[in-house]
Amino acid sequence: MASYTLSAVVVVPSSTSQSSSGSHYRASCPLLSWRLNRYDLSTSFIGRQLSIRPSNLMHLATKHRPAIATVLFSLPTAKPERTPQEKSPKWSARAIRSFAMAELEARKLKYPNTGTEALLMGILVEGTSIAAKFLRENGITLFKVREETVNLLGKSDMYYFSPEHPPLTEPAQRALDWAVDQKLSSGEEGEITVSHLLLGVWSEKLSAGHKILASLGFDDEKAKELGKSMDKDCVLSFK
Repeated sequence: MASYTLSAVVVVPSSTSQSSSGSHYRASCPLLSWRLNRYDLSTSFIGRQLSIRPSNLMHLATKHRPAIATVLFSLPTAKPERTPQEKSPKWSARAIRSFAMAELEARKLKYPNTGTEALLMGILVEGTSIAAKFLRENGITLFKVREETVNLLGKSDMYYFSPEHPPLTEPAQRALDWAVDQKLSSGEEGEITVSHLLLGVWSEKLSAGHKILASLGFDDEKAKELGKSMDKDCVLSFK
């Protein structure tokens, strides 16, 4: 009677075949193989004894290992010839995350480009850097910056979809390049921090980011104060 109690039809590849289909079966049904590995089952069609063995889970783990993500250490630059690649300073992990958040904020607002206003929002979204904390301590929050951005630049067409990586505006690109040049001219070792990025935005006097910062109370005195800690924000950097 035991041989007729299995109601499901289980397709098992021939034991003499090592075809790719057999490998696929073992990979796609490891749980079934594990649960039935102690039993010999008889088919209701021809009464043949079927032996179901557990899959080699270690083999599956190595064969189907997830891809390892690569991390970019440099943000877009308009001056690739500035220094040899091996001597070019790297951006800190917080700065890279801030840039990624800036692109996301531009897409949320359905803007076609990543501007200085988006860089400013990205810094606040990332939120853990000395620059972000300094902004919040001075009353400059993400909500206020978003509001000022919409007031200054307006809302985009609701049916417009931003590209996955909205290209940088010229002022935003100059802000990034300013940050790199400032790091190089300082002669200090270490990485380019979020403070460099924020002060790069401030250096673009005619940009939306600078105007928004100024309207929220940021000025040259605060920029000078923040500049004292430009090289101290590398705690969570990628290595």
